[in-house]
Amino acid sequence: MIAVVFVSSFSLFAQNDSVKIQSPARSWNVKSAVEVESLVPMFMTGGFHFGVGYRFDKFRVRVSVINGGHYDAEQAGINNSSADFKRYYKTSPGLFFGYNVWRNLEVYSYLELHTFEIEQKSTGIRKDLHSADTGLGISYQFFVGKVFYIQPGLHLYLRRDKSVDFETARYTIPSADFSPVLRLGARLWSKSK
Repeated sequence: MIAVVFVSSFSLFAQNDSVKIQSPARSWNVKSAVEVESLVPMFMTGGFHFGVGYRFDKFRVRVSVINGGHYDAEQAGINNSSADFKRYYKTSPGLFFGYNVWRNLEVYSYLELHTFEIEQKSTGIRKDLHSADTGLGISYQFFVGKVFYIQPGLHLYLRRDKSVDFETARYTIPSADFSPVLRLGARLWSKSK
């Protein structure tokens, strides 16, 4: 009996090199993936946002289009937000480059070619202002199952000083915005490592 157990255990160790145990699939352990996502609050303000991303190992590239509806982005300005004006996102494209630093924690930079509609509150006059915004972001993908995810994050938008003249005042856009974001997304396809 002891000899049978000994021989059986020896044969198991001898097979150890040829047996590979499949590790469970993890949402961050992918070789490549295609994802779609949206800043859902934009729909609540009469606008929209759509993004499509491709992940290769730890790197991620995403393109997006945003329209903020009646969301007043002026409130996000850090250094010189104006109480006399409102600022709305008109339809604008964006390009994002990210890196997963740990599991689904992503840091990224971006370039968004925003067109803002500036409204002077006292007169109701509106004018467009174009801005190339760049900055840094950090977010985490919380997966619900294997496909859907919630991705809260923080963005720091940086831009050059720009202004637009109105009849009675001049509007200068804040050179920095700080904004929390909440994206809902789906991983349409993935290939595990």
